[in-house]
Amino acid sequence: IFQSRCTIKERVCSVIIDGGSCTNVASTTLVEKLGLSTTAHPPPYKMQWLSNWNHTKVTQQVLLSFPIGKKYKDEVLCDVIPMDACHLLHGRPWKFDREAKHDGRKNTYTI
Repeated sequence: IFQSRCTIKERVCSVIIDGGSCTNVASTTLVEKLGLSTTAHPPPYKMQWLSNWNHTKVTQQVLLSFPIGKKYKDEVLCDVIPMDACHLLHGRPWKFDREAKHDGRKNTYTI
């Protein structure tokens, strides 16, 4: 698990990169506080492992554009759920699509 920060709509947001996660997720808090537009999730499903609640039905998605640092900019489609750990979680799909490489000794990602 790798923690960082990004900026969305000029607000600093917490990010976790987790290769053990099977999805990209944005917290409902992030979406609501920034007034982000969502779309209906094509096949809604239940997710159980990201919050203190038993399980959450995923019914919405949000397309997020954000920079990390001064050189990297990205856009990612995320499922929207209540989440306590961070504002934005990049899972295996994000890592795979960007061919992201983690250096465990330096604790850095190369994209």
